Amino acid sequence: MEGVVRTIGVLTSGGDAPGMNACIRAVVRTALNKGYRVMGIRRGYAGLLKSDIIEMHANSVADIIHRGGTTLYSARCDEFLQTEYQDKAAEICKIFGIDGLVVIGGDGSFRGAQKLSQRGISVVGVPGTIDLDIVCSEYTIGFDSAVNVAVDAVARLRDTSASHERCSVVEVMGRHCGEIALWTGIATGADVIMIPEDEESQDFDHLIRVIMENRARGKNHNIIIVAEGVGNAYELAKRINEATGIESRATVLGHVQRGGCPTALDIKHASMMGNKAVEVLSRGDTNRVICVQNGRYVDMDIDEALAMTKQPSLDIWDANLQISTYK
Repeated sequence: MEGVVRTIGVLTSGGDAPGMNACIRAVVRTALNKGYRVMGIRRGYAGLLKSDIIEMHANSVADIIHRGGTTLYSARCDEFLQTEYQDKAAEICKIFGIDGLVVIGGDGSFRGAQKLSQRGISVVGVPGTIDLDIVCSEYTIGFDSAVNVAVDAVARLRDTSASHERCSVVEVMGRHCGEIALWTGIATGADVIMIPEDEESQDFDHLIRVIMENRARGKNHNIIIVAEGVGNAYELAKRINEATGIESRATVLGHVQRGGCPTALDIKHASMMGNKAVEVLSRGDTNRVICVQNGRYVDMDIDEALAMTKQPSLDIWDANLQISTYK
């Protein structure tokens, strides 16, 4: 057995994402193959504080690779922001013999892992979030599945919008990050994409101008993709209707984007990241996060990762502007 770790814990925290189960499976199977004991912590940090911990074996993760959600469940835990509960969590880890921990989640989950690392628990984070908002990594588990759900929904909405000559405003998930909107927009040929990070994309006058120019050249329907962080899609549809006289309908996809079978890409990335996380723990390292960088699976310091700032993929927005409209 390599390194100093003897027992590895695994938990999922924050919003669920398709592919989390594939990552759990990879962590458990890799750890068992290396001779480690594996403990599953249910319901994230909230479950850790309640000692909701079970021992996991190879059969514990059988037939879960294709399932959405997380078999370990997930939960938010505001208590974990407080020092006393961080101390309690570290003590519970030690009681159960957990000296290595894989945390699958987003940046909030990584901040929790950071606190446990400071208290003597070896931790590795794996980016599991549909929003693609972990700056250090080119990919986060669940993103591809979420985008594909949105693309399929927009394809269906386009049919009915064209039949009734409507404008469809489709709200996708992304309170602070517009990547799902950007990717969905360019993959569906959306007329306009609106994201929270860029005020120019939210210009209502530009939106109306695009719709009216499309009508003038004979296009009888429009697709507008809006990230949830931009605002109320129903209100936007109402404003479009009032400004243009064109019947406009809003569709909010919501949490349907989180569920369902993960795509092959999500399963592949999740499996590789879970395997890499155990490899990092086996070296005796801590306070690390697994990243995809230049197509490779690497690890970096969590402190450094959390200090990085996210820039939206505005090249997608610019390209879509040129592709979706013409003079």
